[in-house]
Amino acid sequence: MDQQIQIFDTTLRDGTQGEKVAFSAEDKLRIAQRLDSLGIDYIEGGWPGSNPRDMEFFELAGQASFDHAKIVAFGSTCRAHTPPEKDRNLALLVDAGTPAVAIFGKSWLLHVEKALQISAEENLTIIKDSVRYLKEHDKEVIYDAEHFFDGYKANPDYTLSTLKAAEDAGADVLVLCDTNGGTLPHEVSEIVNEVGKQIDAPLGIHAHNDCELGVANALSAVQNGCVHVQGTINGYGERCGNTNLCSLIPNLQLKQNYHCIPTDNLDQLTAVSHFVSEVANLNPDIRQPYVGRSAFAHKGGIHVSAVMKNEETYEHIRPQQVGNSRRVLVSDLSGKSNINYKAEQLGIELEKYGDKVPEIVQKLKQLENKGYQFEAAEASFELLAKKMTGAWEEFFTLEGFRIIAEKNISGNSRTEATLRIKVNDQVEHCAAEGNGPVHALDKALRKALIKFYPEISEMHLTDYKVRVLNEKDGTGADVRVLIDSAKRSDSWGTVGVSHNIIDASWQALTDSFSYYLAKQAKNIHQKEAI
Repeated sequence: MDQQIQIFDTTLRDGTQGEKVAFSAEDKLRIAQRLDSLGIDYIEGGWPGSNPRDMEFFELAGQASFDHAKIVAFGSTCRAHTPPEKDRNLALLVDAGTPAVAIFGKSWLLHVEKALQISAEENLTIIKDSVRYLKEHDKEVIYDAEHFFDGYKANPDYTLSTLKAAEDAGADVLVLCDTNGGTLPHEVSEIVNEVGKQIDAPLGIHAHNDCELGVANALSAVQNGCVHVQGTINGYGERCGNTNLCSLIPNLQLKQNYHCIPTDNLDQLTAVSHFVSEVANLNPDIRQPYVGRSAFAHKGGIHVSAVMKNEETYEHIRPQQVGNSRRVLVSDLSGKSNINYKAEQLGIELEKYGDKVPEIVQKLKQLENKGYQFEAAEASFELLAKKMTGAWEEFFTLEGFRIIAEKNISGNSRTEATLRIKVNDQVEHCAAEGNGPVHALDKALRKALIKFYPEISEMHLTDYKVRVLNEKDGTGADVRVLIDSAKRSDSWGTVGVSHNIIDASWQALTDSFSYYLAKQAKNIHQKEAI
């Protein structure tokens, strides 16, 4: 049996320290659930003591169910001269209610003496006391040895003593951190090998990408005995980022026969990568290995000719293994397979509409050329497929709407939406005020629909994102609007694109309502059939 490697995802904590990366508590929950379905072992949700958003996430996660992953709360060792039972940081870690916690402590004597300004012996005491306290509260403890490699190169004896302090106190895993990201693979190999000779506890690696070696260093660490790897989706993280799990997992599992996630889940990797980038409102890196749009794209004539005869000529793995697809840039021959794959990803059965697939392919290409992206807008894609296959009946149609926005001399703003829609040949005319045009439209639409569909009172919008698609056009640029909606733990995404932000918002907003109403109608029909 292949050796099991524990995969520890810190996208929701260390990943958010990267520039331009930010998630709401609801975003974090959606990502955590997607990572759980991928088969990630540990999901680090944040630092309970650092901000209210992380506290809210742990509350939401405590109400959700996870089939595989353990949610992890992150924090530091207790403060010097403070008993662990009186340390607020440790108390918040316990109160977060997660089965596992990750705490970091100082390994580099430079940090002990200059940053903490305590003695070397005091640092060992707070490490040991903190780990022991958390173990007494029945927590699985993952100890992150901060700046381990820099500390080891400066003073190996002391750095090892910090690990032994955590080991003696019962830490379940000791993670060697290349916090500054400046260690080279051969150094990682040598140091991990030496540490393994003196430490009995399982070892892990937490690498940063400052030398573009985050994945390489993690691979070196595993080859020399580490059984636990920390990283982030798409390599998000502080400065140059963290070990990219989207590269690390297939490198370990496909190239070296380690077992990281269930084999049947590996083809979800590309979808997860794109999903996280969309939720983060960041453009996916098209040249990212394995999961990037260009990872299996072929343009040169010789390459195209060869790969269409035998994919091994210019592809190191089959793209389908990681959920990606081949693209031929000169003449795209994979359109039909792409749409079938995307439909399968989103759970849409297109087999019975086989004759419509080419038409859907063409429409999808047109929409994506205009700026639509469906990775985090699965509801809009499902509606598109159903409308084009004839398996759709409109729940309402727009007769017209008007937005009034005004600001008076005192600085007060007011926005009103007036809306006319038709439901079952009956025209409904409603108006509502909101914090802005989208909020006002949402309220007016709800007011118009609720007497026909009272179930919409149970759904709500959880997030709204706008991305400018062609920055050079300034305020006249096209925009993409993504809206996330939810009913309790069930959530879905919709998308709209236009040069008019209100029009793009209306597209995404009405898709959200239509998708929800269709799903409710389907549930009712299924119950009646039973």
